[in-house]
Order: sequence, then structure tokens, then C-alpha cells
Amino acid sequence: MPRLQSFLSRHGHASRRAAAELILEGRVTVNSETIREPGHRVNPATDAITLNGIPVAGAPPCHATVMLNKPAGYVCSADRTQGRSVCDLVAGAGTRLVPVGRLDKDSDGLLLLSNDGDLILKLTHPRYGHTKTYRVTVDGAINAAVLKSLRSPITIDAKPTRPAHVEHTAPNELLFTLGEGRNHQIRRLCERANLRVERLTRVSINTLRLPEELPVGHWRKLTDEEISATLRSSSTPRA
Repeated sequence: MPRLQSFLSRHGHASRRAAAELILEGRVTVNSETIREPGHRVNPATDAITLNGIPVAGAPPCHATVMLNKPAGYVCSADRTQGRSVCDLVAGAGTRLVPVGRLDKDSDGLLLLSNDGDLILKLTHPRYGHTKTYRVTVDGAINAAVLKSLRSPITIDAKPTRPAHVEHTAPNELLFTLGEGRNHQIRRLCERANLRVERLTRVSINTLRLPEELPVGHWRKLTDEEISATLRSSSTPRA
């Protein structure tokens, strides 16, 4: 019998990590009993399972993953109280999708959304070694000292980040490649170097690049080949 958090993830309601948080918050019931243990075993054939009072039933949906050219001003959350949601932009996908990781509200560019819990885990957990590249337009002088600062770790939540790979690609443009996605990491690095971020665009995840022909606010489904190539381009999991 599957664990409750895995059951919710396979039905496209959240990644396994996010599903565990929903369970811990008391938002899931099994046979009318609130369950707060993510590893609780369930029998999908006989147990009545609800999330926020809504039944979760039936066979898991077919896996679907899309790439969205996210506009600035949208939040990577299904919670509409936080603002306009990227989930509304992919409403025509035919199934409920959740963001694969985060992209700041003020940032734009490549964002994946999926209902495949295993894929979401493999693309968001740092131990899989995925990389993300961002094109950043800044206001301020860029010189050797600034680049050295940008490439040096910064402490976030009492833990130093891994060094960022930074290229100076145009007079006021930088290309950041990160092996982890810490909270506002690029913006904090730029602030430390006395640079003001004017635009931050994610252009790639591993080998998957944002197509120039995909308009802002539009999406398309990923092929199985693209998903496989993206996963292969991650390094092997770290212990």
C-alpha cells in the first residue's frame, strides 16, 4: 500500500515534499480521520481520502509536464491569495499541474509545471545536481571586483551557498549558472555587489532551454525525449 504523501503526489496535487507539508498541516483525511503522518499507509481501493475536504479518488492522471515562458508578476503557487498564479496560465493543459520549483514573482522565463511527483522531486532536490541558468540585466558598474563578489558564496538562512558561475556577457548583462536554488540568491548576490537587478530571466534548466519562439505567457508540452534528456543531464544523486 502506498504512503499517503506518495498517493497525493501521484495524483498531481503536489510534490512529495509539498504533500508531506499538506498532511502535517492537517489538511488531509483518511476515512474521515485527520492524518498528520506523511508515511501513513493507505489503500486507494477502499480508503476515502480527502484534501481540503475534496475527495481524492480514481486512478492517477496520465503524467504531463509543460514548459511555460513565465511572465513577471505571477507567483509560483496554486494559492491565489498570494497573487496571480502561474497555474492559471496552464489551465488549458487538461490536468492539474503544479510548479516544478520556484521562480520569483518579479522574475520571468523558463518554468516547468507537472503532475509527475517523481519528476518534480528529481528536478527540485539539490542532491540530483541540476543546474539552472539565468540572464540578468543590471544597473551598476561591472568590473573584476564585482565579478569576484558575485562568484563568492553568500550566507542564506545561516548556511553558505555554493559558488555561482557568472559570466559578463554584455555591458549590463550577466549570465548566472547555479547548482542550487536558494532564496533570492542572485538578487542577494547583486545587492551585495551594489548592482540593481532590472530583469532576471531563467533561460535553461540542465540542457533544456527556453525556446525563442515561445511567447511570454505561453506554454507547450515537453516530449518524453526532452524529459529524459533533462534528467540525464543532471549528475548522479549525492548521498
